[in-house]
Amino acid sequence: MYWSEFLAVAAIHLLAVASPGPDFAVVVRESVTHGRRAGTWTALGVGSAIFLHVGYSLLGIGLIVSQSIVLFNALKWLAAAYLLYIGFKALRARPAGAQPSEAVAVPQGRAPKAAYVAGFMTNGLNPKATLFFLSLFTVVINPHTPLAVQAAYGVYLAVATAAWFCLVARLFSNARVRAGFARIGHWFDRTMGAVLIALGVKIAFTEMH
Repeated sequence: MYWSEFLAVAAIHLLAVASPGPDFAVVVRESVTHGRRAGTWTALGVGSAIFLHVGYSLLGIGLIVSQSIVLFNALKWLAAAYLLYIGFKALRARPAGAQPSEAVAVPQGRAPKAAYVAGFMTNGLNPKATLFFLSLFTVVINPHTPLAVQAAYGVYLAVATAAWFCLVARLFSNARVRAGFARIGHWFDRTMGAVLIALGVKIAFTEMH
């Protein structure tokens, strides 16, 4: 009965999650810099944050945030500040000392909790995600769809998001891919820092529609 609605939700979500944005940038950076384990934990953090968006959408809190310029701006500036913070940290990357060629692809240490939090915060604070899920649960999904079915959609969205970014982490943590990025060393970190800063600035200028 709800298959057509689910397929519409899945298709829209696929287009949204495949678009490069803060989540993609953070997962790629963690995967290249710290390896597959860190990239996977970051992907799981991003996926977990989807439950946050789904939860407040089901409770109607997303509608309140979207209608309150103060709350929306608070979320927007928190997200921008977080991305600017990790972006400027990456910009300060220094050239590594001379290392044997075989040591190039060895990941730097990164605690799973730190990687998970990076993913969760990046997605959870993104006001564009707030607007996306609000529109999804108010326009695409019929308000009369049973709450249990809407919750099931939410579980799918979280799992699909985590799966997609785990795939991204697997790709960018591949030894050959990481070795290629390692050749440009700190310039990769600085480039990703610039990307994160640009995304932070873009979010800072996000307007409610």
